[in-house]
Amino acid sequence: MQTVTRSGLLLAAMVLLLAACRAPAEEKPQAKADGYNGIWFTLGQKSEHGDKYSGGLGTYTADHIPIAIYAPQVKKTFFVYGGTVPGQRHLLNMASYYDHEKGVVPRPTIVHDKQTVNDPHDDSALAIDDKGYVWVFVSGRANARPGFKYRSTEPYSVDRFELVESRTMAYPQPWFIPGKGFLYCFTQYTKGRELYWQTSPEGRTWSEPKKLAGFGGHYQVTNVRDGSLITAFNWHPGGDVDKRTNLYFLRSDDFGQTWKTAAGKTVETPLAAIDNEAIVRDYAKEKRLVYINDIQFDRDGRPVIFYITSGGYKPGPEAGTREWTVARWTGAAWEFHPVTTSDHNYDMGSLYIEEDAWRIIGPSGPGPQPWGTGGDMAAWLSRDSGATWAKLRDLTTKSEFNHSYARRPLGAQSDFYAFWADGNPNEFSASRLYFTNKAGDHVWRLPTVMKEDFAKPEVAW
Repeated sequence: MQTVTRSGLLLAAMVLLLAACRAPAEEKPQAKADGYNGIWFTLGQKSEHGDKYSGGLGTYTADHIPIAIYAPQVKKTFFVYGGTVPGQRHLLNMASYYDHEKGVVPRPTIVHDKQTVNDPHDDSALAIDDKGYVWVFVSGRANARPGFKYRSTEPYSVDRFELVESRTMAYPQPWFIPGKGFLYCFTQYTKGRELYWQTSPEGRTWSEPKKLAGFGGHYQVTNVRDGSLITAFNWHPGGDVDKRTNLYFLRSDDFGQTWKTAAGKTVETPLAAIDNEAIVRDYAKEKRLVYINDIQFDRDGRPVIFYITSGGYKPGPEAGTREWTVARWTGAAWEFHPVTTSDHNYDMGSLYIEEDAWRIIGPSGPGPQPWGTGGDMAAWLSRDSGATWAKLRDLTTKSEFNHSYARRPLGAQSDFYAFWADGNPNEFSASRLYFTNKAGDHVWRLPTVMKEDFAKPEVAW
């Protein structure tokens, strides 16, 4: 029998300890929630008829784009939202998907815990690259809270994410363009809310941010088709978001190298003057505020902008009628057409350009809390390229709470066509998450409590 000395035992123990230290730690599954619960928020800027905006804001803001993407490779619609711990105001950046073949959703994944933050300005946006990796861009706020870029560790999966980068960024709008990489539009609080963009071939190495517009402050919405990016934005006089007005448009067909007007004229960036060649309409002269909801391409690849105009920033009748409007570029000029009216500046909806019609899904009904953010959801239809509109149907009726921020998935499928949340804009409440189909004859509620790993959404209407 071989004799083992004391020194030999010590040496063997040291070797085992060193090997254990070098061995990769077993990866722990990312935390999951036991149901779908949206964040509730109040801005705290109240007047006679309530808060400037408040309620269930899990799919907020209109400037977090996109928040849902259909992946045909796996027949799933991936989505992100602002979640919370039930009964609390504690923001959790969530990711999940709807399985179109099975009709189920999994327990949602907590991508990022915002700790002491309860503000849905820190909600996320979504991207999927050409290898199927799911990217979550978590927004920061002002210059006080950074944003975060996460990438899934497996393609077409939301089970686990790795942190790629943390930097100052707000209102994330990441677009992955096949063959080129990411063209990322976002906001930095430099001299007000100013618009920037970055590019990256793979999401890990990024160009330096370049400013697109900076003359007081701006909110923008963007979209991408066939490698072209279009953006519509407004202007904040003196940096005051309560005075937001005017409507501007630009596009880039070469991955952000040059920017052009709708008429095709190249402009120098950053735009630094209020009166510039990108202007679509001077609403400041009309004394109208501008709240931009969505931007789309028509069948000829021309831009269509959907927005709301108002006579004032406060909720209530004093601000007058909130007019839902579409601006359409004909190839020679901008045309403007009314859609309908509603009772709040933040009655955000989404625009769909379909083969035989244009559709808007949004909270045009006053809902159970009139003059509050959102209302009852409805679908509006135009069969003459936006010239005239008619209500197709009400999607929700006799609701407990107002519904708000109806969002359009990228590549939306007929059985998961719009995605939103509800909540009481007048007081703290629960907030549930919903989706509807293209026909608008069913609305499903995502399960707030899950006892199994997967569940079928329940029919709510």
